[in-house]
Amino acid sequence: MKRGVVLVFLTLLAACGADEAAVAPRTDFVSVAAALAEGEVAGFARVEAPRPLDLPADHGAHPDFRTEWWYWTGNLEDESGRPFAFQLTFFRSALAPRRPASASAWASNQSWMAHLAICDPEGGRHEASERFARGALGLAGASARPFRVWLEDWRAEATAEGIERHRLVARAADRGLELELELEALKPLVLQGEGGFSPKGEGPGNASMYLSFTRLAARGAIVIGGRRHPVRGRAWMDHEWSTSVLGPEVAGWDWFSIQLDDGRDLMLFQLRDRQDGGVVHADGTIVAGDGTSRRLAAAEFTIEVLRRWRSPVTGATYPSRWRLRLPGEGLDLELEPLVADQEMRLSVAYWEGAVGCRGRSPEGELTGRGFVELVGYSETATPAERSR
Repeated sequence: MKRGVVLVFLTLLAACGADEAAVAPRTDFVSVAAALAEGEVAGFARVEAPRPLDLPADHGAHPDFRTEWWYWTGNLEDESGRPFAFQLTFFRSALAPRRPASASAWASNQSWMAHLAICDPEGGRHEASERFARGALGLAGASARPFRVWLEDWRAEATAEGIERHRLVARAADRGLELELELEALKPLVLQGEGGFSPKGEGPGNASMYLSFTRLAARGAIVIGGRRHPVRGRAWMDHEWSTSVLGPEVAGWDWFSIQLDDGRDLMLFQLRDRQDGGVVHADGTIVAGDGTSRRLAAAEFTIEVLRRWRSPVTGATYPSRWRLRLPGEGLDLELEPLVADQEMRLSVAYWEGAVGCRGRSPEGELTGRGFVELVGYSETATPAERSR
């Protein structure tokens, strides 16, 4: 039964094949963006306009929408100052608008996937693992009261009333990975876009509802390579749901989350054109040290690629250093990965990694840390590129 769930879920996400240990280089990538494009949307709810949020209920699942994820990343340090980073994401996907008409306790129209990654820059290591389950028999799900998202024993759960304090727990013994973190929001919830309504293009329904905690204090422990490290640092949380978030012209996206040491946080993203790689749509948010936020229009920032890195496994060539400029905010920043190879080579291949940040503002030099997500690059690599 689990194998069937995996196959259906991978088909929905337009991803197939095995991991790098089984096949290298991989040549079977199909467009991940297609899974988030319009497709067959009849019967599903769609994000078509701003709407009032219902909190805390909206921290839970939205099964009427086709796609949803709860996403955490963070940059951490051990007691000696050695850096580490992590990602934990829970993906929910509705395979049909309604639950199957079946008396079986296994029957469900919801499928779940989770990704865990831990990075050790000093050791030059980035390890990742994934799990799948159907939304039945308590194997996976999400609730708002109390806040909890889980897939088997991987979970995010509230440790106090509300969602501002919660815990992450995930273990992948086969990869020597463990994550146990206590998180506490240092800033209020950010409603991305227009009150949580985040457009991703001009077409009707090409949008998502998008909520973030852009700065959380993190404390706990991670295990990588079988070695346990007590850690503390800063984390970021996103929760997003939609049905047909991308238009057919979109090949993928570049997404940035940056936590500056002066207390400001940035979220920027741009969607890339399938034909020429140009920018189809861009948006962003800047969050001040006191938690107040302002939406950034595409004309208010530029993203320049300074260097690229080619994956030896997938053949994909990813941006690997960037210059971000926000003239209205007086920011000129350069981002660089803490480890070049932070490609997530799981059922879906994408680059998701920790970056360091240096730059300037009118007040002087700036530093910070962040995360970058690059989707769609492995799908545009040609067979010749992959075989080099």
